Amino acid sequence: MPRMLDVSDEVRAEIGDEEANRLLAGENAPGSYDCTSCRTPGDSEHERTSTVLFIGDETAVLAFAHATCLPSQVVQVTEEQLQGAVRSISGDTVDLDPAKVVPEQAVLGVTSGLVLIAGELHPALVVEPTAPIVRPGTTGAGDDFLPLLIEQGFMPVTELSEVPPVQHGWSVLLAMGQLHAVLQPSAGGGQPVAWWQAHQPLQVTEGWRAAANKHQQVLMFAAPVGSIGRQPREDLLRDALDKAAAGGKLVGAALPLAGT
Repeated sequence: MPRMLDVSDEVRAEIGDEEANRLLAGENAPGSYDCTSCRTPGDSEHERTSTVLFIGDETAVLAFAHATCLPSQVVQVTEEQLQGAVRSISGDTVDLDPAKVVPEQAVLGVTSGLVLIAGELHPALVVEPTAPIVRPGTTGAGDDFLPLLIEQGFMPVTELSEVPPVQHGWSVLLAMGQLHAVLQPSAGGGQPVAWWQAHQPLQVTEGWRAAANKHQQVLMFAAPVGSIGRQPREDLLRDALDKAAAGGKLVGAALPLAGT
């Protein structure tokens, strides 16, 4: 029986048309599965199901998720992370051409923490590059990180007194209870693409995940290199955010949550 599967173009490109067609025909797809995002049972015969391809350095695991939890997509993970996840993912190992592995992106430091705004705790990600970011195609010693984000729709933050506006089309990807990526709209209007991808999925606290599930969104703040630093405690992170905002070196947005 054909399954109610979604196979995105990027997943199809990795597994090949033949394998994708077999999945859609119901030959290789499981009827029941445990969703790789929310961990509850799913049934590809009766509800829309996404194929999610986790790619390591040499192998890949094809997993399944409720379409309401995750879109069909490719998620880059380390080989060690992938082997550890094989025990908990209901999927098949797929041979992968190493030439197809996506090269590493520019290094962006990402810190997760809870931020108190108007008396309520919000899950937040703080993004700070390890070096100045220049506009693509230009040379020089300037830093265009914040202007580039403002052009994408992020708003300057002068004080953390209210939640920044929602940035539609962007999202924060949580899968297997870990932070995997910040997604942005693709130029061609297809599936979202990774603006930032974790080299190894980041652990988040239970409190952070609970707040994300409550609000169904995550606040993202970004600052130029040297503005925030790696703060070991949330109170110190908040102090650094306040100083960056007061100095005109902070932008932010609320990003919808993808996954749980």
